Amino acid sequence: MIPRTIQQTVFKSLNEFPVVGLIGPRQVGKTTLAKETQKQFEKSIYLDLELTSDMNKLLEPELYLSQHLDKLVIIDEIQRMPGLFPLIRALVDQNRVPGRFLILGSSSPALIKKSSESLAGRIIYHELSPLNLNETGYSETNLHSLWVKGGFPESYLKEKDDISFSWREAFIRTFLERDIPLLGIRIPAIQLRKFWTMIAHTHGQLLNSSMLSKNLGISAPTVRNYLDLLEETFVIRQILPYYTNIKKRLIKSPKVYLRDSGLLHTLLNLGTYDELVGHPVVGHSWEGFVIEQIYSILPGSIQKYFYRTTAGAEIDLLVFHSPQKTAAIEIKYSAAPQVSRGFHSAFEDTGCSRGFVIYPGKERYPIGKKIEALPISELERIREAV
Repeated sequence: MIPRTIQQTVFKSLNEFPVVGLIGPRQVGKTTLAKETQKQFEKSIYLDLELTSDMNKLLEPELYLSQHLDKLVIIDEIQRMPGLFPLIRALVDQNRVPGRFLILGSSSPALIKKSSESLAGRIIYHELSPLNLNETGYSETNLHSLWVKGGFPESYLKEKDDISFSWREAFIRTFLERDIPLLGIRIPAIQLRKFWTMIAHTHGQLLNSSMLSKNLGISAPTVRNYLDLLEETFVIRQILPYYTNIKKRLIKSPKVYLRDSGLLHTLLNLGTYDELVGHPVVGHSWEGFVIEQIYSILPGSIQKYFYRTTAGAEIDLLVFHSPQKTAAIEIKYSAAPQVSRGFHSAFEDTGCSRGFVIYPGKERYPIGKKIEALPISELERIREAV
């Protein structure tokens, strides 16, 4: 279940750049997208570095790749052979034409660092994220299903909640026991799962490194390393606070979210919609889910922050394009959303041009000057505003 828009984007990039990188978490559909893209090229080869047979082909990589100079070369899980990046650069520089390589990776630490050093000016990246509401549709059934199960295709497409839950549990185990060690990172799976679960329990809240450090018996630098690892492997998102010259005492800690709501619910042992809406985490879960939908429709060039002062003025998400085009977004799991005095105060502090309160209803209506309640089905209006 690969959206046509991302297929078109990747194909367009291959007609403009020598190297295209496709990154994102495991099981999100990168391989499926690559094989669909391959069908559009008359000459191509596909190498999966998880297969010993394909790894063996690259025992002498320069010799092998030099035999395929006229083809699109697709290399899946390229972070397993970071030594390929300098070679790809050399081959591209010998004949700098579009569509030479499509490289896929499930982790950004090795991939981005190595490629940025070797392929600067030669590569464009696209991140393939889990499914969003634009792709599944905005019906109430689809909304509930995507929110509860998350956007990994294999999880979302399972008809029964318990089977979807089992798939996500297996994904988490594989991620911790297999994928992390393959990155060369030696962290006990049990320890990292405990950390990930604690992040789930504080999902959508300010990062409290000292609490995490104390409860897990690890150092503050280790907390930072774990956070970076989970962020760089696409499973959590840290949103930074917005700083301006406003003469107010501002919160400086980031807020941390699990990017996929299905993984959040699995770590919290919530398997159904009824269990979710009856749990205290429901508001924070909805907030994180909506934020991921917003990220999926906005260009990466648009800056995104949250805003909070020690006095209680707060904006869940501040979407910043320019001083004249800034949207303040509040997220409420309520049929009749209201905004607090703190939101109005923050709205004035930041000089926002528009304000939106995203809620799970169906009508759009004003609730204040320049502020309106917006159904989740109309998130595109945020993009229009910035």
